[in-house]
Amino acid sequence: MKVNEVSWSDLEQEVAQAAFQKAYEREINALIQDVRDNAVQISELEDIWRLHNFLSAKRHEIDGKYDYNYSVLVFVFATLIKQGWLHLDELKGLDQDKLTKIGSLSRM
Repeated sequence: MKVNEVSWSDLEQEVAQAAFQKAYEREINALIQDVRDNAVQISELEDIWRLHNFLSAKRHEIDGKYDYNYSVLVFVFATLIKQGWLHLDELKGLDQDKLTKIGSLSRM
């Protein structure tokens, strides 16, 4: 069975949703803090445009990364683990095969 054809039990869906939300909140909170830190340093118009460009890029990155589609969720979790927004142990409750795939992909 291909990774994108894996089925998700009700329990796995609950675990996945909680982990997904936790990672999203972590990244958003880090972004908010980063914006606060940068905003206090604004002293000229160019600083505003730089912040705007940064936020536009982050929005595109975050919107593309957080795809809660079961066919790609294994890859999403691997990326979130690789980037430090999620830990493999926060996915306990998923099938061992999924955990193994996520763990392997996160080390690539």
